[in-house]
Amino acid sequence: MKAFTLAAVAMAASMLTLNAMAQTSTGTAAPSASDPNAMVNQFEATAGKFEGYRRSGAKGICATGEFVGTADARALSTASVFSGRPVPVVVRFSVGGANPKAPDNAKSQRNLALQFNLPGGEQWIMGNISAPVFGASTPQQLMDFLVSRQADPVTKAADPAKIKAFNDANPEALLQAKHYASQPVPASFGSVNYWGVHAFGFVNASGTRQFGKWIFEPVGGLQGLTDDEAKAKGVSFLFDDLRQRVKENKVAFNFNLELAQPGDKIDNATVPLPEGRKKVNLGLLKITAVSDDGVGSCLTINYNPMVMPKGVVASADPMLPARAAPYAVSLGRRLVEGAKQQ
Repeated sequence: MKAFTLAAVAMAASMLTLNAMAQTSTGTAAPSASDPNAMVNQFEATAGKFEGYRRSGAKGICATGEFVGTADARALSTASVFSGRPVPVVVRFSVGGANPKAPDNAKSQRNLALQFNLPGGEQWIMGNISAPVFGASTPQQLMDFLVSRQADPVTKAADPAKIKAFNDANPEALLQAKHYASQPVPASFGSVNYWGVHAFGFVNASGTRQFGKWIFEPVGGLQGLTDDEAKAKGVSFLFDDLRQRVKENKVAFNFNLELAQPGDKIDNATVPLPEGRKKVNLGLLKITAVSDDGVGSCLTINYNPMVMPKGVVASADPMLPARAAPYAVSLGRRLVEGAKQQ
């Protein structure tokens, strides 16, 4: 009963969003990226529909951790997460894509989703990926990307002409894929960088806002696999590897913020900050436990990045608010179908 109640709430939220959208001359909602149902439908049409699973990052595992902020962070922001006292964190590691059987030994995306549970019922929710840029600067560009990759019902393959037309018109949308292709297969969830890709503002006690883009960097350093090593590992090794490393207290990340300067592009997730920007350590995230496969406290968390504590604000990046309604639609569908992890 609880799952269906949550699903109803999520679907009601998405319908409120739909009712508020611009109407066509016939009075019906326009089929565009502004429609969260249309966005989720397009994800399913392009990447496949796997009932019960997240529409992106389907293959994942829950974990828990602890975060301790630094004095430098407290100088930047009044957010309670940086108090210096241990903060419990619900963690989800995942492999990119909609397929719950995605191979672990591919040069593909890894995800680190976090929910910081703060005093007074506050939360900070974020999603981080293993690339410094996102694959779209606007919701419509993301929709167009997905449409260009949708398989033809007759040939069962995407149309190369449509793909080329999109790529030629949107070269910035290819930067993320180029990054993955240039990197080795990560040896572990715990040995790869995770970027926030969006800019956020950190507000101090005097009201000063410092915008920046963050990165979670593994304390033990980066570790990748050669092509032969990746092949030998097989398609499913990341979960067991994570459990072993956590058991040995070897999974921890420095939460670092790259500070934006005047003139830096902070409203476009396909554009990283220029190299050499000052970096401030905001604290240390330690992973302390890993759940069994398919279960855990992260299972039905809606990792909406617009959930922030006081002392942190969103930038004008249009992709940030655009995530909320599709995430709610996706959650509603998963709960009705029976939420699964992998």
